[in-house]
Amino acid sequence: MTAQSDGAAAAVPQHVAIIMDGNGRWAQRKGLARVSGHREGIDSVREITTECARLGVASLTLYAFSVENWKRPKTEIRVLMGLLRRFLIDERKVIMDNRIRLTSIGRIHDLPADVVKELRATERLSGRNDGMVLRLALSYGGRAEIADACKRIAREVRAGRLDPEAIDEETVQAFLYDPSLPDPDLLIRTAGEMRFSNFLLWQASYTELYVTPACWPEFRTPQLLEAFAEYRQRVRKFGGLVKVRA
Repeated sequence: MTAQSDGAAAAVPQHVAIIMDGNGRWAQRKGLARVSGHREGIDSVREITTECARLGVASLTLYAFSVENWKRPKTEIRVLMGLLRRFLIDERKVIMDNRIRLTSIGRIHDLPADVVKELRATERLSGRNDGMVLRLALSYGGRAEIADACKRIAREVRAGRLDPEAIDEETVQAFLYDPSLPDPDLLIRTAGEMRFSNFLLWQASYTELYVTPACWPEFRTPQLLEAFAEYRQRVRKFGGLVKVRA
């Protein structure tokens, strides 16, 4: 992978978060089983990840499996967990070739033991890579993350290590799943749905949203570049005012 210039890096959002929606709908439209959409979606993950790394994105967070997804039929969950395990093994070469550092957020302990094993192995293998951070949100929910942070903060208060009056936004940030996770610059949602779906609720307060009708298996490099082009047209005020030159 060729290193990007400062100008090229400035032209893309530095933290991109994606809600990868529409695998099942894509498959159903083609008369296929839902699992076919999930398998095709892995190709989108590979292409979007490598393209983001090539373009100079610093951090990519993918909503891979939510806490609500555990409500799906057990057979579908078994297939999804099997695909996740294979992805963690099969994509190691791509991850290493692109100097990507893989990490994860969520209630990882809820995942099957064999998936956790491969996840930790890939995290260790890529841990010293100096390229883009690929963060998988697994058994993740924004409300669950905030609730879990509150529990940890309450334990610190009960133990006398934290003054309740000293709790501020920085305190809460420090107890989230990954305190180093930067706020997303751009959140992409596929399949046309106009909602957050409980994703990065704390971090996405001032994130730019981009919704595309393309289902996730259809979302490839051209669609990613369209999203980045739209992002470059946005004016980010963060609650302030834009200064107008005289």
